[in-house]
This record gives sequence, structure tokens and C-alpha cells, in this order.
Amino acid sequence: MTLVANIVYAVLLAIVVAFAVKYISAIFHAWAQRSSEGQYWMLAERVVAAQSQAQVTMVAVQADLARIAASLAAVEKLLKQVE
Repeated sequence: MTLVANIVYAVLLAIVVAFAVKYISAIFHAWAQRSSEGQYWMLAERVVAAQSQAQVTMVAVQADLARIAASLAAVEKLLKQVE
């Protein structure tokens, strides 16, 4: 082969390799994005579950606080009667 043919062959090979690398990079990027989206949705589901649990806990704490307030009021009433 001549020098010109070798140069043309090398240039064509470089172009093919460049497009192959770009295509493979696009595939890996799409795969990574899909993977991160899946992880995002799993995280979002966990956050929703945690918020629901926090709301249930908050309601229980408010009920306990109401009972404590009622007990404190009863103790204060009893102490006023004793005075």
C-alpha cells in the first residue's frame, strides 16, 4: 500500500472509532440516567413512606400531649382545692 492509502485508511479508521466511542458513550449515559431515575423514584417512595409515618407519629404525640395537659389541669385543680 502506498503512503496516501495508509493515511486515508487511518483517517477513516479514526472517524469510525470516534463515532463508535460516541455511540458507546451515549449508551452508557442513557443507562446511567435510567439507573439514577430508578434510584430517584425509590428514594421518593421512601420519602413518602417516611412522611406518612412522621404524620402518624405526630398525631400520637399530639394525643399524648393532650392527655398530659388534661392531667396537669386536674392536678392544678386538686392543688387549688387543697390550698
